[in-house]
Amino acid sequence: MESTNFGTSNADQAIRISLLCKTDGIAAAENYFNALQASDKTNKTYGALLSCYCKEKMLDKGLEIFKEMNASNYTSTLNYNNMLSLYYAVGKPEKVISLFQEMEERNIPIDLYTYNLLINSYAALKNIDAVEGVIEKMKSNDSDLDLFTYGNLATIYFKCGVHDKAVHYLEIMEKTKTKRGEDLFEAYRTRMKLYSAMNDLSGVNRAWEDLKSTFKTPNSTSYLFMLLALSKSGDQENLEKVFNEWEEGCSTFDFRLPNVLMEYYLSRDMIEKASSLYESLVERKIEPNLRTLNFFAILSLKKGGIDSAMKYLEMGLDKMNAGNSKWFPTGETIKLFLNYFEENDDPDRAEKFVQKMKEINRLDSNSTVVKSKAPDAENDDLI
Repeated sequence: MESTNFGTSNADQAIRISLLCKTDGIAAAENYFNALQASDKTNKTYGALLSCYCKEKMLDKGLEIFKEMNASNYTSTLNYNNMLSLYYAVGKPEKVISLFQEMEERNIPIDLYTYNLLINSYAALKNIDAVEGVIEKMKSNDSDLDLFTYGNLATIYFKCGVHDKAVHYLEIMEKTKTKRGEDLFEAYRTRMKLYSAMNDLSGVNRAWEDLKSTFKTPNSTSYLFMLLALSKSGDQENLEKVFNEWEEGCSTFDFRLPNVLMEYYLSRDMIEKASSLYESLVERKIEPNLRTLNFFAILSLKKGGIDSAMKYLEMGLDKMNAGNSKWFPTGETIKLFLNYFEENDDPDRAEKFVQKMKEINRLDSNSTVVKSKAPDAENDDLI
């Protein structure tokens, strides 16, 4: 059995459980934990295994070990938060609420993470009055709401269609003094994303200027959020300006950003602009991601270049198979190919295309496009 001999502390064992789960899988972590002496099965090692179950969304095993921990009086805010997050992740918000009530009954300290899980759970149940109740509870308990909580509330109210409340919390975010350790990038991006969704370009610009005043060099993801906002607003001048600013200063090229520009041009049939961007991307000789290949195929079809369109289709299909992505090509792209073959006498390529699409279940037996959603631009795969 594993023991704490030879300088292996209980904390080291907990770390090893977490690492084994990441590198060798949950079974390896379980085997290591089970081999520990009884004296080494403490709050730390139990907590590490519980955290693994939560990350793997293994509810039954997580609940089993959580009960064992309670029986051994290994209770803590962290362990309860892990269980709360597991319930929320597997779509059981009502269990989050009941476990929160248990925390109150047992006088387990409640932190901001706990409150945010409770807020999200009531929001998932569409109980906005209860969300308001949590806010009041936090205030009465002298809990300082942080930027994450304000951003969380703004997002919830926006999704519920209560835009005045969403704006209220966004404005509070703008006025709140930041604290050390807060994720300011995420706070600024939340403001940019929500103001963009509400078509408030001035709000987007304020968030962008605040971000740039705080960070000397915004990262690529921050530039991406700004580009998405400008694209949505139709502000082409500033869209190109911000893209050029990023391109001139970027140390690592990220295809998600030119993809925003390419989609903007293609959606407006700005073929000359799209072609110029395409040529600059090809000159970089960097392997494009799936979304880029999809746009390259669309551009080729719009220009009547079936050879290059088929080439990018083949490249994307190879990459899709290697990365286990199921959405490529998009439904729009498939329809463009089908329209091309309807208008042009090219039976060999048409047959080859239809066969390939049926093989990946993107066309049914009647050659009707099977819908498949591509990932959002900010969550674009980078394979």
